Amino acid sequence: MREVAIVAFGQSDHVRDSAETSEVEMLMPVLHEVLDRTGLAARDIGFTCSGSSDYLAGRAFSFTMALDGVGAWPPISESHVETDGAWALYEAWVKLLTGEAETALVYAYGKSSPGDVREVLTRQLDPYYVAPLWPDSVALAALQAQALIDAGLTDERALAGIAARSRAAAESNPHAQLRGAVPPGEHLVAPLRTGDCPPIGDGAAAVVLAAGDTARRLTERPAWIRGLDHRIEAHALGVRDLTDSPSTRLAAERAGAFQSPLDTAELHAPFTSQEVVLRRALKLDAPDSTVRINPSGGPLAANPIMAAGLIRLGEAAARIHRGESDRALAHATSGPCLQQNLVAVLEGE
Repeated sequence: MREVAIVAFGQSDHVRDSAETSEVEMLMPVLHEVLDRTGLAARDIGFTCSGSSDYLAGRAFSFTMALDGVGAWPPISESHVETDGAWALYEAWVKLLTGEAETALVYAYGKSSPGDVREVLTRQLDPYYVAPLWPDSVALAALQAQALIDAGLTDERALAGIAARSRAAAESNPHAQLRGAVPPGEHLVAPLRTGDCPPIGDGAAAVVLAAGDTARRLTERPAWIRGLDHRIEAHALGVRDLTDSPSTRLAAERAGAFQSPLDTAELHAPFTSQEVVLRRALKLDAPDSTVRINPSGGPLAANPIMAAGLIRLGEAAARIHRGESDRALAHATSGPCLQQNLVAVLEGE
């Protein structure tokens, strides 16, 4: 199979409210950053793919406006996915595997500040049986957290420990929205406290992919994508075991995550309870495990919707670029209670 690598990663400084900037103004510096790191110009990119959501923007085909950040010239081969940018990376990866392009620019962005995110995300639910009940994203995550507690798999103290570890790790991340000690806070929806939930914020991210010798030319240490797979759970929450994630486990198996030891895992777990589920599904919960989980702080430190999953891939790749990791796992999710899951395995040379 053709070799494909992430050769550059960039992201914005994630903030609670970016009302003073448009999506294009937020995105352009990030796009320039990743192109500058590789020395590529817009004309050198063989394929461009983006991830975003019109629901967040509040207008149809909003992604076409964001293309102003890429530029009107030269004409490009372009695609878009109405979900997290991690799935845009998947589409670009397939494009490079088939030999239709040598390089690809993938970007994602989201501005959650203008609206009520908890209400917007109800649009992901079954419109006949679940959405009319109006359970929001935090309420559904709390349902999952309570199922874990009832099964004896965690407790509120352990969840608070996950939040504290993540935000302590974010102190070394200049792009994070929350850093350092964050109090557990009051119950938002029991058993989840405010500290168990991700910050609402705005942000963007981008990566450059390249194939084979092109990747080696563009960076000293490419982050090779050794495996990439995504799976989905049943849409109906009532037929799922919320304490487990078979789709994550299957995606990891197909991506080759269990074939040899990992040293880093960037998990897209917006809620502390979801990290518990993912660690079990990915076999990262052993007491003697040496895998560093979310050394960037993860989505508990910055969670720009539609970009947070792509950021997990980018953060894992960046650690390989810096020589801080040799074999990393990156995970992205979309939908309520970890409904859709993507797993990638990245390696250095």
